[in-house]
Amino acid sequence: MLFADSIIFACLAELKKHLGSFNNCHLLMHARADEEPVDPKRELEDRCKAPCTRPLKEYQACSKRIQGDESGHKHCTGQYFDYWRCVDNCVATKLFTHLK
Repeated sequence: MLFADSIIFACLAELKKHLGSFNNCHLLMHARADEEPVDPKRELEDRCKAPCTRPLKEYQACSKRIQGDESGHKHCTGQYFDYWRCVDNCVATKLFTHLK
């Protein structure tokens, strides 16, 4: 039995004492102390970039249009935030299933 498994079983036993029945109770299991924890958000962001190609193309087109602007007045902030809003909305629907 792994070290983390024994901790989980001990925690579950303690929870059962306090809560009685806990069918919908989920625990977040961490990696062993010698392993680096993995952030699921980064992996989900990579997967969610594919459905957001339209806002990405709009941002890239804007960046290309203003490349030669010397005044500094032109920017693509709106398109940049539209792209990341799309990615964040996609991630938000999936992230909490990993954290429960």
